[in-house]
Amino acid sequence: MTSTAALIWYLVIAGPQGGMVVLPSTFDKREQCTAAIVEYQKQPTPPGWTLQCIPSASQFTNNGSAE
Repeated sequence: MTSTAALIWYLVIAGPQGGMVVLPSTFDKREQCTAAIVEYQKQPTPPGWTLQCIPSASQFTNNGSAE
């Protein structure tokens, strides 16, 4: 029996003061996450704010556990 791992992508927003927010929305593919960033960047954004797509296996999630 083989096992397959699937990543879930999270949209992470970092503020200028060092704060970080992981949005509750998840994406099945990185392309969906990056498309959300492109849409967000069409609006004027405050200086210092950044957006990133982080996979579920990253250090920012629950120790990389797949749920």
